[in-house]
Amino acid sequence: MTALTAKVTEPAPPPPPDARAPKRRGVELSLLFGAVLIAVLGHLYVGLATTGHIPAPAAHYAAGLAVAALVAHLAVRLFAPYADPLLLPIAVLLNGLGLVLIQRLDVTTPGRATAGEQLRWSALGVVLFVLAVALLRDHRVLQKYAYLSVAVALALMLVPVFFPAVNGAHIWIRFAGLSFQPGEFAKILLAVFFASYLAANRTALALTGRTLFWKLRLLPGRVLGPILAIWLLSVGVLVLERDLGTSLLFFGLFVIMLFTATGRIGWIAIGLLLAAVGAYAVGTFEPHVNSRVDDWLNPFASIERGDGPGQLAQSLFAFGAGGLLGAGLGHGQSFLIGFAAKSDFILATAGEELGLVGLTAILLLYGLLVARGFRAGLALRDPFGRLLATGLASIVALQVFVIAGGVTGLIPLTGMAMPFLAQGGSSVVTNWIIVALLIRLSDSARRPGPAEEADA
Repeated sequence: MTALTAKVTEPAPPPPPDARAPKRRGVELSLLFGAVLIAVLGHLYVGLATTGHIPAPAAHYAAGLAVAALVAHLAVRLFAPYADPLLLPIAVLLNGLGLVLIQRLDVTTPGRATAGEQLRWSALGVVLFVLAVALLRDHRVLQKYAYLSVAVALALMLVPVFFPAVNGAHIWIRFAGLSFQPGEFAKILLAVFFASYLAANRTALALTGRTLFWKLRLLPGRVLGPILAIWLLSVGVLVLERDLGTSLLFFGLFVIMLFTATGRIGWIAIGLLLAAVGAYAVGTFEPHVNSRVDDWLNPFASIERGDGPGQLAQSLFAFGAGGLLGAGLGHGQSFLIGFAAKSDFILATAGEELGLVGLTAILLLYGLLVARGFRAGLALRDPFGRLLATGLASIVALQVFVIAGGVTGLIPLTGMAMPFLAQGGSSVVTNWIIVALLIRLSDSARRPGPAEEADA
């Protein structure tokens, strides 16, 4: 009986430690090989379809893309070994496809070629990716610089106001033949600020305040005031610059991160209502935005007037001509869209020459990139990391929705650049930084705990 009692009261042995999380760097390297191969084959195909021979710089293009992918992979292997193995290959594939489409349009679009310039910007983006992964060893360090981030973001958004407008919007800084779009970098800094502030005040945001109706609470000013003031100031600057696309992006980012922090669906309803009111006001009283709304409501009006098809009409024609399988790289007519074919309407080229199948594959790549970002956020233990991963992934999702919706006639055009795919140095560099931060966040999420490391 004594032995039985001792056996019953004996504490249970501790559970065995979990198996160490696999690093999956070999999977990443294999996927990178496939991504580079697809981009190089696309480059060769464009050359054969448009000129009848293999492009002279084909070897340099292949070597450059392969070296960039390998350097980025080595940085991840050394400094973020537990990172998600899909993030980097998706970024390399999208960037490579973007270079292929831009090179294809260079052949038939009048004006200076931009594929070489885009390749140099992509190389700079990879360099910054490596630096970010190597130097930022703990994402929680960014939380200390929340207010510095928002101050720099507002300064970056304000500077273009003092420079001449380009295509109706004050979003560019042009100096010594170079162009720079500071608002692209501001979105990352604002995501850091929103994540830091909401993480520090998530309890107050979720539990305090007076109930208005159902589950909607009116938060006290001391809690919501600072972040609301920063958001209003940033959107005010963007409206002054006539940059509707980035204004919509920042608004959506603010609402999504606020909903993520509080878990209250009422913020989504309020966000949609405010977005509708704001869009109606700006679309009614701002001539530049009003003209885009008119084009969206009647994209074939210029044809009816005898002026020929406008950009949106040409984009719709391109999607229609592409059909299911597309006309093939180099065989489309999307260059008729004009100067915006390589930037705002690059997706129309993909739709016409790769068809619905190719376009769906590209959109699925974006969806997978966003999903892996959300997955990293869900796996993180600290609130700041969860919110930052959600915010960064939401930036990509909102951009893809706004741009794809604009060129297909779902919503008015906004003039934003498709992540990785479209021409734009500031855009491609910024998106490489976003991927670097997601790499760091996913590494923190998948890295084994102290017990697992000791067991290994």
